[in-house]
Amino acid sequence: MTQTERPMPPLNADERTTLEAWLDFYRATLALKCDGLGDTALRTASVPPSPLTLLGMLQHLAEVERNWFRRVLAGESVPPIYDAQPDPSGHDGGFELSGESNSSAAVENWEREIAVARTNCAARGLDHTSAFGGGEVSLRWIYLHMIGEYARHCGHADLIRERVDGATGV
Repeated sequence: MTQTERPMPPLNADERTTLEAWLDFYRATLALKCDGLGDTALRTASVPPSPLTLLGMLQHLAEVERNWFRRVLAGESVPPIYDAQPDPSGHDGGFELSGESNSSAAVENWEREIAVARTNCAARGLDHTSAFGGGEVSLRWIYLHMIGEYARHCGHADLIRERVDGATGV
């Protein structure tokens, strides 16, 4: 991966701008945690017994983007990217690495899902709702959920990156 720029979210903006900026901030944070690492380092697990890797995280977050912004928000019927059999509990997979898993494909898939997410969101207001779990979920809720999802995984990425090569910060 190449060096990623991470702009600070605005300190005083409207709600939508703030939500989108924080989501983009965390997307960029994950990219920064992966910057400069090759496939071997991205495949390095944090600490046994955890199999969590930065590459698995990229794959997982591509699945999460696809699930929330395509399946839920836009009602698209799209298959999983990485898991031939989706988790029956409804959780997004992608964490497990196959022999074919590589960083260039993972980044390409992740960036493509982000681009589709931005397009799908641009056509809808924050109060737009979609069917979910027997009820309705708003785009506002999805944004907040995604910010939390990325923030949690960026914390994991901090620890994995430090384990891989000692890099801290960002």
